[in-house]
Formats: sequence, structure tokens, C-alpha cells
Amino acid sequence: MSKIKFEDLLNAGAHFGHLKRKWNPAMAPYIFEEKKGIHIIDLNKTIAHIDSASAALKQIAKSGKKILFVATKKQAKDIIATKVTEINMPFVTERWSGGMLTNFQTTRKSIRKMTSIDKMQTDGTWTTLNKRERLFKTRQREKLQKNFGSIADMTRQPAAIFIVDIIKEHIALKEAKRLNIPTFAIVDTNSNPSLVDFPIPANDDASKSISIILDEICGSIKAGLDERRSSKEADAKAIADKKAAAEAKKAEAKEAPAKEEAPVKEEKPAAEATEEVKEEK
Repeated sequence: MSKIKFEDLLNAGAHFGHLKRKWNPAMAPYIFEEKKGIHIIDLNKTIAHIDSASAALKQIAKSGKKILFVATKKQAKDIIATKVTEINMPFVTERWSGGMLTNFQTTRKSIRKMTSIDKMQTDGTWTTLNKRERLFKTRQREKLQKNFGSIADMTRQPAAIFIVDIIKEHIALKEAKRLNIPTFAIVDTNSNPSLVDFPIPANDDASKSISIILDEICGSIKAGLDERRSSKEADAKAIADKKAAAEAKKAEAKEAPAKEEAPVKEEKPAAEATEEVKEEK
């Protein structure tokens, strides 16, 4: 059962959609009513979809895979940067570079270039550059950090992508769909929820609405990571206990006194035995 409450979503303004004239008919199942020309989202359905998305993301996190968060709008970027950093997941809050997923090898090259500049500053190469070259490298590093710094640890394509506002992030959504990467998103009344695998109908413009939903999503991911960590620790302990038991058994067997063997009477050849019998007679 979800920890998020109806009243909390209501207070955060998660139920406020867009003007009626801006709506997408595909959002009809998630609209509760129209009030003063504005569509009101059914928060009961919002909670149900948050539960579904949270459960799926928890399992992905538990499997040890990465989830990429995307939100470049000003209402969401700081929220994403703060909350997602806490769970050590990659995120994009600046401009989405076309081909970031579909041309992932080029993205990795840019990240490696940033790493190589960092290496130059530590291995002494930086001191061999003239002032102009240093300035160029510094500006190049800053640009790369701004665009790719938050995904530097993403060594492969993510297992899932979470988007705030699929209209603004339509390029990211298309790339994910093209690569069959599961998509999760906060979907407002002006969007098409059928484009997303796990849509969460809610206000994607209000900071409070975005924040409260991200709290629940990130909390589920953290729970998945904690379960994974506990499982690995339990496995490691089981292996260590098994090894310790085997070593103890081996040491016990080595210290136990060997059993005394009964003397074996040597049997004489038949010919010698016959001669002895004759002599006795």
C-alpha cells in the first residue's frame, strides 16, 4: 500500500490539470471533473499509478540496474538533482543532447574526454600546456560537466527512464521507446499517457506536486537498493559461515588421533608350512 496520502497530493496541487482547451482526449479516464475551465485530475487514480510505478522501479533498483531521470524544466530540475543524487542514480537536468541514448557510444566518448582532462590535471600534463590551451580545456571541461556530469557513472544504457513532462522531453521519450527502454512519467492533462509504459496522472508544472511524487518514487528505489544490499550481505555471510564450518571440520579431523591398527599375522608359503609339520613329526 502506498505511503502517499490523498490529502498530501491535494495540498500539493497535484490535481490541477491544464485548461480544457489544452487537454488531450487520451487523458479522459484520469480526469475527475472540469472546474472553472480547468480539468481536475482524479487523485485516487494518481495514487494507484504511483503504487504501480513504485513497485516496478523498486524491482529494477533491486536488480542493480540504473534508472535515468530526466527533467529540464525549471520547476523540476533542482528537485530532481537533489532527490536523485541521494539514491545515486543518473539524471539529466540540462539540455537533452539528441542521441544521448540512441547514440550512446558518442555520449560515452564525451564522458571519457571529461575524464581525460581531469587526468591531465593530476599526472602533470596540465603544467606543460600554455595559458591558452589551459583556458580552452577548462571551458571544455565545464561544458562537458554541465551536460554529462550527472550521467558520468552510467556505463551502459539505463534499464528505465523517468520523465517529468513528456511534451517538453519528447526527444528523450522517443529515444527510450525506440530502444524499448521502460518509460515512467508524470503526465498532465495536455499529454498522451498511452506513450508511456507507467504514466502517473498529475500536475507536472507545480514544484510541490513534482516533489511529493518524487519523494515516493525515490523512496521505493532506495528500498529496492537496501534490499539488494541486505541480500548481498546475507549471501556473503552464508558463504563465510559455510567456509568457516568446513575449515573447522577439517581441523577437527586433523587433530583426532589415528585409530590403532591390529597387527597382521604374516602368512607363510604353503611349502614352508608343510616342512615344519614334517619336522615336528
